[in-house]
Amino acid sequence: MTKKFLSLIVIATVSISLMLAGCSSSKSDDKNKKNEGKPKDELVLAFDSEPATGFDPTTGWGRYGSPLFQSTLLKRDDKLNIVNDLATSYEVDEEGKVWTVHLRDDVNFSDGKPLTARDVVFTFETAANSGSVVDLNVLDKVEAVNDTTVKFTLKEVQSTFINNLVATGIVPQHAYSEDYAENPIGSGPYQLVQWDKGQQIIVKKNPEYYGEKPYFNKLTFVFLNEDAAYAAAQAGTVDLAYIPAAFSNKEVPGMKLETVKTVDNRGIVFPYVKSGDFTEDGLPIGNDVTSDPAIRHAIDMAVDRKALIDGVLEGYGTPAYTSVDGLPWWNPDTVIEDGDLDGARKVLEEAGWKDSDGDGVLDNGSLKAEFSLYYLANDTIRQSLAIAVADMMKPLGINIKVEGGSWDIIGKKMYSEAVLMGWGSHDPHELYNIYGSDNAGIEYYNTGYYKNDKVDEYFKKALHAKSEAEAIEFWKKAQWDGTTGLSGKGDAAWAWLVNIDHLYLVKDGLDIGDQRIHVHGHGWPATDNIADWKWSK
Repeated sequence: MTKKFLSLIVIATVSISLMLAGCSSSKSDDKNKKNEGKPKDELVLAFDSEPATGFDPTTGWGRYGSPLFQSTLLKRDDKLNIVNDLATSYEVDEEGKVWTVHLRDDVNFSDGKPLTARDVVFTFETAANSGSVVDLNVLDKVEAVNDTTVKFTLKEVQSTFINNLVATGIVPQHAYSEDYAENPIGSGPYQLVQWDKGQQIIVKKNPEYYGEKPYFNKLTFVFLNEDAAYAAAQAGTVDLAYIPAAFSNKEVPGMKLETVKTVDNRGIVFPYVKSGDFTEDGLPIGNDVTSDPAIRHAIDMAVDRKALIDGVLEGYGTPAYTSVDGLPWWNPDTVIEDGDLDGARKVLEEAGWKDSDGDGVLDNGSLKAEFSLYYLANDTIRQSLAIAVADMMKPLGINIKVEGGSWDIIGKKMYSEAVLMGWGSHDPHELYNIYGSDNAGIEYYNTGYYKNDKVDEYFKKALHAKSEAEAIEFWKKAQWDGTTGLSGKGDAAWAWLVNIDHLYLVKDGLDIGDQRIHVHGHGWPATDNIADWKWSK
């Protein structure tokens, strides 16, 4: 995309923002004219999120969508089954600590140099020392047995290690330098041509790619906020635009709305323990109101998730009961009957909560049923969800004080106050991260200091299983085993609210393939299957 083309988008955005008139057939004709002359093998895609740290998989690029420029050893298919990519096969020894991966022998990087086991070793050693979001603490060593065989030795058995083989794109040892993140070379379906920071990146098909060749020769990703992306779609200058639910009911001639189900969830994490303790940094831990299971259960039961979806998400979402709804390791027995005010009142009454003062707020003698709920101030969806939940709790006699703040502010409050957060991953390890007692108080993991010995036992069994398939039973039991668990049927350490559908305006005739259930909205999860995109007419 040229600077002139970017200027056209800006002009179109401003013009459309000023004119509130509807789209007419003449405007549709104008859009068709604007796209005349653009080759059919090129696409312009509008996404809001520019990767601030660049395109280096060893520091986290590609963990929320396709690495695009790099390949991974394994990958997930449309059903989330793990299949080969660079690997032809792998095996795990009887003890479960040694993973041996066999590589294809026909793979070149985009500069024509061969990809070998030495590049895999270099990638994982670099990632392990990067101090980034790439968690390879369990890795003891990685070795090249020969050009096409890599041996990973773990410090302990960990079934979720396989997700590092799925998520970590392989970088070339010979072409890796300090500026690799801005000038990536890889073996993926595309290669970077140009990056105008804050504006766009241009990529082209990698002629060295070993897999099925992508249909599109050139892709331009423009970084536009939600309003600008929608305006660009109206102006006909983009072929796909990521949009919020607020724009979902507005038709754009020549484009269709594509809805993708997700585990991009939002929920309320409660301080699980009583107050009185402090972190090493002196931050308060615990809350005497939310530490009462009756309060947590009543909120979880009383939340009307369908009303949240209809009122906040314009109908584009699904109810959330855990952080892994719909994934292979989700336990569907965690679903509860929500919007149950009568049931919630009964739970509170049996726990001794009553309106002694007649002010509409319950108490248990010495303590009022009230607490603060923090949300990220610049996130309108989180704000709307927080306000809506607070309103839903008023008839119960629970007073939730909604507070917006930056992550810096939330970071100081999140161990002692409730926070509206979001997660969502194709890695079951995330369950352990946000519920495991070992992770209590570690950054944004387990901020409520949740602990259940039985749940921790299930986590240990899941992690120490020798395969993902073997581990699934224990992930499910950690959520609910019929007696206890981390979900609303058990401890209700969180009140999960919704999974947010991802919405895209897509040019008529553009086929973006079978979109697998999307993860949390960081990155570009829609590009997971970018090599499958094509024009259908």
